[in-house]
This record gives sequence, C-alpha cells and structure tokens, in this order.
Amino acid sequence: MTNPHDVIIRPVITEESMMQIADKKYTFVVDRRANKTEIRKAIEQIFDVNVEKVNTMNMKGKFKRMGRTAGKRSDWKKAIVTLTADSKEIEIFEGM
Repeated sequence: MTNPHDVIIRPVITEESMMQIADKKYTFVVDRRANKTEIRKAIEQIFDVNVEKVNTMNMKGKFKRMGRTAGKRSDWKKAIVTLTADSKEIEIFEGM
C-alpha cells in the first residue's frame, strides 16, 4: 500500500470520537490489511502532523434483516490515532 489515501478510508464521526478530540485522539476507518506502521505514516503524510501512537481494532459487521431476508454488513477496521502534545490539530475535525 504505497498511496496513503488507500490506507485511510474515512473519519469516524460519532459522539464519543468527538469527545476524544480534546485529548488529541482521532478515529478513522482504515483498510483491513493495514498495520499500525502504515497507518502512522499515512496520517503523518496526509495531515502533516506528528503521531504518538496508534490503536487498532477489527469491528464485526452487524447482521441486518429486511423482511424475510437476512444479510450482514461488512467487517471493518478502526484506528484511534493519538497525536503528540506539540502537534497541530487535524483540520477536518474542526468546526464539528
């Protein structure tokens, strides 16, 4: 995965992830094959910030029903990125 935009898919915008911004923790949906080192490099390249640590977790897709048919949402990987104290903020989360 050479392109950092292939590693970082989108930010996670939830009430809990917005409260963590005060602690300089940002949540992203990432590629399921990406490891912590690739995620760190991608965040530092895209947003020009300094990453202190990366926590990742594999999320299971929910089972959903519509009438008789049942289906399953895709499994996905979530990364919580903590920035260093002297690093700047990530702009896409400002104003939310």
